[in-house]
Formats: sequence, structure tokens, C-alpha cells
Amino acid sequence: MVTLGEVAAAAGARLQGGDAATVVVGVAPLHRAGPGQLSFLIHPRYRSCLATTQAAAVILSPEDARDCPAPAVMAANPQVAYARAAALFEPAAEAQRGVHPTAWVSPTAVVAADAWIGPHCAVEAGAVIETGVIVGPGCVIGEQAVIGAGSRLVARVTVCHRVRLGRRVLAHPGAVIGSDGFGLALDAGGRWLRIPQLGCVVVGDDVEIGANTTIDRGALEDTVIEDGVKLDNQIQVAHNVHIGAHSALAGCVGIAGSARIGRHCMIGGGVGIAGHLEIADRVQITGMSLVTQSITEPGTYSSGLAVEPNRRWNKISARLRRLDELFRRLIALERTINRNNAPPLLSQNDQD
Repeated sequence: MVTLGEVAAAAGARLQGGDAATVVVGVAPLHRAGPGQLSFLIHPRYRSCLATTQAAAVILSPEDARDCPAPAVMAANPQVAYARAAALFEPAAEAQRGVHPTAWVSPTAVVAADAWIGPHCAVEAGAVIETGVIVGPGCVIGEQAVIGAGSRLVARVTVCHRVRLGRRVLAHPGAVIGSDGFGLALDAGGRWLRIPQLGCVVVGDDVEIGANTTIDRGALEDTVIEDGVKLDNQIQVAHNVHIGAHSALAGCVGIAGSARIGRHCMIGGGVGIAGHLEIADRVQITGMSLVTQSITEPGTYSSGLAVEPNRRWNKISARLRRLDELFRRLIALERTINRNNAPPLLSQNDQD
């Protein structure tokens, strides 16, 4: 049972117009919330729903609170306040200790007395499972891997040999941490030879790793994920990549080998980052962008073309194929009309 007073305290917010003892049983969007449910207003798109909401209380900014018919939980940053309040309603992982009868734990592994090793797990030689760790069903912990205190592997997570996870790491189903990087050499006979991947993966504290995300081990040095990084689902992190603290990457991002991403970066879904590049701190890259050169200054960066109606896109595509020809004709025309040494429309770099 959660009261409005507890919601406001957890959110670091101020309750206006309501009884702190009122019980809240769950959360819901503005247009669906009923009595006993907490709602929130984060995006202005949904402000029109505020006047008719039936919510027991709404988390919002002080500016929006003036138009709220329900008790207001006011916060300077409603999104952060909602995240903190919603955690009160998140079901806690089942508190269990010990090793499930179907799990296998090497005699040389070290498992804290209050950790849980779930059904059909394997914990290999020399692995260390620290206090309060939950290893869900079907997980594999490789040789000499370390799982830091308070971490949770939800299900079917593979942590390969010598990988080190920090404290309070959350890894969602299907994540693979420490698989071999894509290291190959082409011999004189045209055959690919595997290059041994001798590094490992080091993950900091409070990192979240999404479902089916893969983080490759380093070729020589380690792949590093610093504290507080949040990785969405189906992300590929190649060998020797370094991701700075508190960066957030959305689904299907692909990062090629030895790229370095700074701290507090935000990378949209489907972004591709070429290898051996450096991304400065506090860079935002919008979805589906392709990064082929280093970014040295903070700011927002984009590439690619937005969607168009099919008929219009076909015309654009046809014209793009003629772009080089038209460009060369423009250069020739400019040279013809500027024989009097007038400044050219195109710079030398453009002409090259």
C-alpha cells in the first residue's frame, strides 16, 4: 500500500491539493487513470487530457499544476519524479537464497550465502557471485567471471570467462557479455584466420544491459562500459569499445571496434558508429544516423533522409543519381560566366 505522501517523498516533489494519507494502488496514463491511480504529464502533447483525468493525483510541473483538477505532485523535472515514484509500484524480485537443484556450480566457484542461482544455471570454475546477486533461470557464468553485489541477471544471460560486472548491474534476457570480437586475418590463400580475443569486458556499477544485447570482449585491451550506462535491446558493442559513464543508447545501435563514446551521451535507435572513432562528452546523435568521423564537440548531430511519400521519394532518388552530373555542369557553367574573375559560387573544396 502506497500513500500520496510516500509518492511525493519518493519523487522529491511537493503535494498540492490532496491528502497525504490517500492510498494509491497503481499508475496509469492521464486518459485511462481512475480513482486510486497515479498519473503523470511529461509531454505537452498530452496536456489536453489533463482537464478530464480521473486520476487520484498527477505528477507534473508547477506550471501545469494550475490546470490540474486532481491533486498535484509538483516537480521541476516531472519525468525524473515519475521514474522515482513508479519504482514504488514495481514488483520486487522474489527473494531467494541458495542454489536451485537443477543448477550446476563448480566446486571452485565462490557464491555468497545470500545470492540466488536459479534453475538450469551453470557457474563455472573460479567464478565469483557476490552478495545479493540474483542469477535467473538458464544463465551461464563463465570461468573466473565476477558478478558484483546486488546485480541481477534476469534469464538466459551469458557472462563469458573473466568478464567483470560491477554492483547493481541489471542484465535482461538473452544478453551476451564477453563473446569473442570479430577479429579475423586474411591469409595468402584467401582464408580467414581467427585472431584470439585476449581481453575481457569490464562493466561498471548501476549499468543496465537490454535484452539480446551483445558486448564483445577486447582483442588485447578490455571492452569497457563505465558506471551508469544504459543499453537498450539488441545493441552490438564490438571489441575494445569504451562507453563513458551515464551514456544512454537506444535499441539496435551498432558500434564498431575500438570506438570511444564519451560521458553523458545520448544515442538514438539504429545509429551506426564506425570503428576507431571518438565521440566527445554530452553528444546527442539522432536515430538512424551514420557516424563515419569523430565528433569532438558536444551538441546534437544527425544524418540520413527523413521518410517521404513513395512517389516523392522515387523522384528524389532519380534526381540523386544525376547529382554528380548536374554538379559538374554547374561548375562548367560558372567558369564560363565568370571569366571576368568574379567570385565563384562554389569554393575550391566544393569543386573537388
